[in-house]
Amino acid sequence: MYLRLRVVAAALAIAVLAGGCGSADDWSRPHPQPTPIGALREGFVDPAAPPSPEATITPRSGSWDDVRPPEGYRVVLLTAGDSAETKTLATAVREWAAAEKVSLKTVTADAPAQYVPRISDAIKLSPDLIVTAGNALVDPMALVTASHLDQQFLVLGAELAEPTANVTAATWPGASYRGEGLGTSTGYDPKSFTPARATTAIRAGTAAVLTTHTGIVIQLP
Repeated sequence: MYLRLRVVAAALAIAVLAGGCGSADDWSRPHPQPTPIGALREGFVDPAAPPSPEATITPRSGSWDDVRPPEGYRVVLLTAGDSAETKTLATAVREWAAAEKVSLKTVTADAPAQYVPRISDAIKLSPDLIVTAGNALVDPMALVTASHLDQQFLVLGAELAEPTANVTAATWPGASYRGEGLGTSTGYDPKSFTPARATTAIRAGTAAVLTTHTGIVIQLP
């Protein structure tokens, strides 16, 4: 009897340890609706005239600085391609996630045939937000996002031509890719994808999503 009790106690101890290890990354557990920490400053949007769907806003610089995600905010970074622009955006997202204690998973699409399946894979993870980096994802996202209106997306350095309310974009002069045959305009400038702009884009974009200003394009300096 004594030996049996010791075995049960040992099993319970192992179960507790197993449950504690990496629990912050266990996305299968119930997760509350994320609430932003802080509030937008004056100049991000006009509270008396909030932006309409598909509108482009030009928020005052730094008006998003006081908004941060709650610890454990679940984000999937979805990337495609290995261009310098994509790498710069992905690095900014990873550094932001580490600084804000965001729970980050990465899904990578290595070939055109994988774009739609990888978007679906990201959705199946049920994150609070899917952040995309890579122009190649724009057209595939236009095919998928309208069918998943309960999933929020943030597109960095590009935008969908006709985004639904769950797709927000953060762009700047030189980041002008829109897809759907519109492709890369003459205003597209790979050199504009600097670490500073990429960092601003992820911070301003997530501030918009967290405060429910979604389905818009955020035009940054």
